[in-house]
Amino acid sequence: MGRRANVHRGLVLSALLSLLCLSEKVGAVWLSLPASGTKCVSEEIHNNVVVLADYVVISDDHSHPTPTISTKVTSPYGNTVHHSENVTHGQFAFTTTEAGNYLACFWLVEHNSVKGDVSINIDWKTGIAAKDWESVARKEKIEGVELELRKLEGAVEAIHENLIYLKSREAEMRSVSETTNARVAWFSIMSLGVCISVSVAQIMYLKRFFQKKKLI
Repeated sequence: MGRRANVHRGLVLSALLSLLCLSEKVGAVWLSLPASGTKCVSEEIHNNVVVLADYVVISDDHSHPTPTISTKVTSPYGNTVHHSENVTHGQFAFTTTEAGNYLACFWLVEHNSVKGDVSINIDWKTGIAAKDWESVARKEKIEGVELELRKLEGAVEAIHENLIYLKSREAEMRSVSETTNARVAWFSIMSLGVCISVSVAQIMYLKRFFQKKKLI
C-alpha cells in the first residue's frame, strides 16, 4: 500500500509539473535585422500580467564593434511601455494594464557600418514564468517539494485567469457576431423592401404609360 501511495503521489506530481510547463509562456525568439527598416514581434497578453524580456544583439561581423540598436515596446492602445536607443543589449519588464497585442520593435541605428547578418535574441517571459522564484524561496524560506507546490499553485491560478479571459473574449466575439448578424438581417429586409418598392413603381409607371398610349 505504501509503495502504491508513493507511485500515485509521483504520478500526480508529474502531471502537475506538466501542467506547470504548459501554463508557463517562455519564448526565445530570433530576429534578423535588415540594414534599414524595423522588425517586430508581438504577443497577445491579457490584463494584469507580468512581462519580462531580455534581448541581445549578435553580429556575424567580428571585425567591427557590435552594432547598436533601438527598441520600442507599445501596448495595444499605442502607449509606450519601453524605449531605448543605441544599445547592444537590454531588458524590459512591466505589468500589463491593457489586454491585447503587445508589440516589440527593433531597428539598427543609422551610423552602424555592419557587414554580415545582425540578429537579436529575445528571451520573452510572461505570467508565472516571469516570476523570480529564487527570491520567493529565500524570502519565505521554502525549498524542494514545497517550492514546486507553490509554483503549481501559481500555475493553477494563471490557468484559471486565462480561462476567465478566454471566456470574456468569447462573450465579446459572440456579442459582435450577433450584432453583425442583426445588422445584416435588417439590411437584407431593407434591401428587399426597396426592391419591392422599385418594382411596384415601375409597374405603375408602365401601366400609366400604356394607358396614355391606349395600348391597354
